[in-house]
Amino acid sequence: MEKNRLVLLLAGVLTACVTINIYFPAAAAQEAADQIIDDVWKIKEGEAAKTLNTQPNTSSDATETAVK
Repeated sequence: MEKNRLVLLLAGVLTACVTINIYFPAAAAQEAADQIIDDVWKIKEGEAAKTLNTQPNTSSDATETAVK
């Protein structure tokens, strides 16, 4: 039982000392962020255009009837 505890303790200490560092180039990260932001804005602008095109324009109808 004591041997099992020692093995578990040793395994825990060894795994705690392992560090993985991942470095991202700042320029590449900035470029990726800019592309994501551009994509989101395109989606939002497309949705706004769809809602503007689907809403009936009642003000022009009223003006046309008044002119006639």
